[in-house]
Amino acid sequence: MSVYAVIDTNVLISALLSKKPDAATVKIIKAITDGKIIPLIHEEILAEYEDVLHRDKFHLQPATIQTVMRAFRIYGVEVAPQKSDETFSDPDDLIFYEIALAQQDRSAYLVTGNQRHYPDRNFIVTPAHMIHILESSSD
Repeated sequence: MSVYAVIDTNVLISALLSKKPDAATVKIIKAITDGKIIPLIHEEILAEYEDVLHRDKFHLQPATIQTVMRAFRIYGVEVAPQKSDETFSDPDDLIFYEIALAQQDRSAYLVTGNQRHYPDRNFIVTPAHMIHILESSSD
């Protein structure tokens, strides 16, 4: 069984910087390439990924960035946002929320390491919780 999910940029960065192959964030990225998570994307989300992944402070290799971006484009499903009246301290977070909100008929999730940046909704989960959901659905 596959689940639809919007992957917050912080999850992606944490996975790429992790030295632990069993970290929840690393498992999230692996679940995408294994077809267990179908990432929901939008050009604003892809633009943010590109911007953040290219920041000097992360020291990511261009080949790594290309591989990650290619994976999201190959495995991802483009979605139009559902407008929301929610306000966010970081306006860049809004698109992630609106994409997940638009796909609630598919029981989509928003996976983030910064739950406090988002409203309290049952579809907004941590990477560890998402792994638990995936493991529970495969039983």
